[in-house]
Amino acid sequence: MKRILIINGHASTDRRLNQTLVDHMVKRLQSKFEVKTSIIAAGYQIEEEVDKFRWADFVIFQTPIFWFSIPGIFKTYIDEVYQHGTFYRSANKYGTGGQFTDKKYMLSMTWNATTAQFSDPDQFFEGKNVDEAMFHFHKTQEFVGMKPLSSFSLHDVVKNPDIDQFLAQLDQHLTDVFSV
Repeated sequence: MKRILIINGHASTDRRLNQTLVDHMVKRLQSKFEVKTSIIAAGYQIEEEVDKFRWADFVIFQTPIFWFSIPGIFKTYIDEVYQHGTFYRSANKYGTGGQFTDKKYMLSMTWNATTAQFSDPDQFFEGKNVDEAMFHFHKTQEFVGMKPLSSFSLHDVVKNPDIDQFLAQLDQHLTDVFSV
């Protein structure tokens, strides 16, 4: 049975939406996969997290987007867990020493920005899609050798939360990516 690690990268004490999404993913995926989770804001032990990455075939990063990036606590997690020698090694060509080349990841995001902000070149993101906006995150995963799966992104989650619709969208995405 394949194994999935789901990481909730939310930082604040009010993380209901992101935790709801993580809980829903666990429920949907556990019939076909072994699933482990990490909730960064609840605390973690670095070696346990490293072991979870070693164990996993797939990693799902569930995160809100704060100021066009992942929360600071999530960045600190990556800084502490992605250790030289385990996640990557020195290589002759920069960015080619990743040690997790047998793993794939899915980035799952919640944005307050509307979908139109990404599809219209006259809007804030100038027509760039969410993956282009999160280029730095994807390059980090590439650096450690992981390959991307299709990203999932919810929009306008603060002003217009529609949990039932969000979960239906997530269900479709999980079906498309993991055949569940």
